[in-house]
Amino acid sequence: MEKNFKHGGLKTKTEDIKICVLRVGGTNCDAETARAFQELGAQTEIKHINELIKHGNLLDYNMLVLPGGFSFGDYVRSGVIFARSLNAKLGKQMSQFIDESRPILGICNGFQILVEYGLLPGFEGADQYSQATLTTNIPQGFKCKWVYLKNENKGNCLFTNKISQNKILKIPIAHGEGRFLFSVEKEKQLLEKLVDNDMLVFRYCNEDGILANGVYPANPNGAYHDIAGICNKDGTIFGLMPHPERAMYWWQEPDWTNKTHITSYGDGKLIFENIISNISKKQ
Repeated sequence: MEKNFKHGGLKTKTEDIKICVLRVGGTNCDAETARAFQELGAQTEIKHINELIKHGNLLDYNMLVLPGGFSFGDYVRSGVIFARSLNAKLGKQMSQFIDESRPILGICNGFQILVEYGLLPGFEGADQYSQATLTTNIPQGFKCKWVYLKNENKGNCLFTNKISQNKILKIPIAHGEGRFLFSVEKEKQLLEKLVDNDMLVFRYCNEDGILANGVYPANPNGAYHDIAGICNKDGTIFGLMPHPERAMYWWQEPDWTNKTHITSYGDGKLIFENIISNISKKQ
């Protein structure tokens, strides 16, 4: 599935792509995320939300990234304060950004922010009240470990549509509230909508690609239907709990010393280069 992104009415060359990695107090994965995009040749700037409000314009960028961390200390609920601040202070720019199909990526805390904002699942655009939540892990506690993901998306998601369906990726998690849930009374109905609209992207599995079926440790947080990442109906907004920026390079992998053949990059690169390719002008 091919989709074209427009900025000023023209397709964009890789070296002209401008990406905003937006941070606040408590964000801690912004530098690594920016580095991943810079590695692929895109212009990437880390902006504090206050700096963007006072001296910038979100619409100067082709793409927005909400990185991981613990924004505003994760008080109240993870991601909720950042989501409310973003809506209140940059809501008009966000609406235009989304209307123009400019991609948005949320990693870990960023995924939580997108859910709290109502942009994910976003069955009918931005929801006034989110139809999902990312809540306390089961088993409880902060989980920092490498996990396996199966790509179940059929091509709708612009961050994974060049990754073969059913491919297994190895990427780490680091969260205490990553359990994806729908309300119990609507979970079957909403899961059906998620699947029918090709909004389901990554599910937790084991090393052989067998789905976790909710069983720990393959499913590290008790997420419903083993859900690790989803996109919106248009495929332009993508959130996932694992950290692809921590699986960008070979030396980030925990078992690299045991490998007989070492590649230059890890599986996280696939996600970053996928969206860069979709934004970039085809050569």
